[in-house]
Amino acid sequence: MYFYRMLRPVHAITLDLDNTLYNNYSVINQAETRAVSFLQQYHPALSKIQKTDYCRARKILKISEPDIYHNVNYWRWKSLKITLLQAGLNKNEAQAGADSAMEIIIHWRNKINIPLSTHKTLSALNAKWPLIAITNGNANPITCGLQPYFQYILRAGINGRAKPYTDMYYLASKHFGLPCKNVLHVGDDLQTDVKGAIHSGMQACWINQYNTNKTDQFYSKNTKLSPHLKISKLMSLTYLL
Repeated sequence: MYFYRMLRPVHAITLDLDNTLYNNYSVINQAETRAVSFLQQYHPALSKIQKTDYCRARKILKISEPDIYHNVNYWRWKSLKITLLQAGLNKNEAQAGADSAMEIIIHWRNKINIPLSTHKTLSALNAKWPLIAITNGNANPITCGLQPYFQYILRAGINGRAKPYTDMYYLASKHFGLPCKNVLHVGDDLQTDVKGAIHSGMQACWINQYNTNKTDQFYSKNTKLSPHLKISKLMSLTYLL
């Protein structure tokens, strides 16, 4: 645990889900691989389709519709539909294929293995502080057994714009009945979690357990966006108890 700034009193905690409470990289990879395998069998024109085709459509769509990323499910679905249309499928075929592929993605993206250490940590934190999850993604905490720890699950698209916009941070503060300055947000992403928390007036904890983000380059240009503390394991939060 490394402190960049002095912590003010913490009376509640918000937490990101993906790559904060569990490793999401392998989960998403499997979900997208399963969806592509389905599409390759769905129509002869898609027999050689690859994940790169779908990823390219996502990037292009975000350029043409910059706000679409606030709703990750719709972004994925529309990217799939565009990919199928570009492959030569008619409108009905493309829509049906995108619908089915999204069902597969949602099913497999929720096949999440939650570490025992995460359950122990959330249980310990929840015994002292109220917790709210804030996510840009589409994981289902009910399916993976995380919902009991949280008062609310706030999702981009449903509960406001995606992080780093302040919408969900302010909403969490309202639910807690606390000023943002007394809430600690924990997340893995410097550009969304830390930046969003600091801009909203919350305190920020950066966890670098499942990725290789580096602070040096980021903070050399963004010193005002440094987190209050950095941890390498979620369980380290129990030292704040």
